Amino acid sequence: MSDPRDALDAIGQLPDSEIDIADAALQLARVDTPDADWESARAHLSEVARATAALASTLLDADLATRAVALSGLLGGRFGYKGDAETYDDPANANLIRVTERRRGLPVALGVIWLHAAHAAGWDGHGVDFPAHFLVALQGEKTQSILDVFHGGTPLTVRDLRALLRRVEGETAELRPGLLRPMGARRVLLRLQNNIMTRRLQANQPEAALTCAEDMLRFAPDHAELWRQTALMNQGLDRVGAALRCYERFLTLVPEGDAAAQVRTAMGLLRARLN
Repeated sequence: MSDPRDALDAIGQLPDSEIDIADAALQLARVDTPDADWESARAHLSEVARATAALASTLLDADLATRAVALSGLLGGRFGYKGDAETYDDPANANLIRVTERRRGLPVALGVIWLHAAHAAGWDGHGVDFPAHFLVALQGEKTQSILDVFHGGTPLTVRDLRALLRRVEGETAELRPGLLRPMGARRVLLRLQNNIMTRRLQANQPEAALTCAEDMLRFAPDHAELWRQTALMNQGLDRVGAALRCYERFLTLVPEGDAAAQVRTAMGLLRARLN
């Protein structure tokens, strides 16, 4: 297989609908852990795909709820995937190779497995950027089934979703439009890698965090806010030229508005340092 960063660059040129989310996450994991056994992880992902396709062939006339329960029975039961509540902040929980080895991970990393399986089955599935807790949705013609992949793929009722939201936002929180908005593959991958970048920043590892951000830009080259974040990281490391280049890319994507004005001010201050 090609160099993983070359693969990420190629993914960055694809429309969102053509991204193989599991393969992309595998490339990111290879970058993060170059000595890990990525070939075994890829073989396991193929096994999951075959098993899900076989399952789907027995459920051709099944309703959405039956499919959701069957998928979770396969991944949470047969393959044993679940959330890592004991060592939640372990970086391995956001690395797809380690997740396949341990059958443990963060909600978004497990979500990649669920989405990979759903697509292998020919079912319409997408991520859900629920507050503080990534979920997966299986989409039917008129309804959807929301799955909590951190807890084995449990289907959630409206009552469950309200309770989950209140744990994050307080007892008065109510479900509102937009909470179950679908996430494309790029946004899921960005959320996955943001876990790694954030943990590196919290551990006072700015150069490692910057490397993570740069790799995110490889597969999401039009993500304006990430260009600004990367500029700020470079600025913090006194890499003035790199910061200016990142700011310039931001302005190409967002040429007008308050954010653009703030960036132009920051660029002026940086250029003054070069004189």
